[in-house]
Amino acid sequence: MDPVTEESQFKKDPPKAEIEALSQRIEEIYISVEKTRKYFLWTLIITAITIILPLIALAFVIPIFLSQFKNLGL
Repeated sequence: MDPVTEESQFKKDPPKAEIEALSQRIEEIYISVEKTRKYFLWTLIITAITIILPLIALAFVIPIFLSQFKNLGL
């Protein structure tokens, strides 16, 4: 093929069906990304509940527990 013919092939617009197929694929990717984002969000929330909240609770419980030992005379 000569360079002029080859160049003119690249300048053509893609067919409408191809654009629709690409648009559908992009929509599917977007849905998948949103699901993944929600999974990460819930993982963060569950991590906060199972690790961070008990640590905060311990900050209040340990002094109370130690004061009970002090009252017992141990």
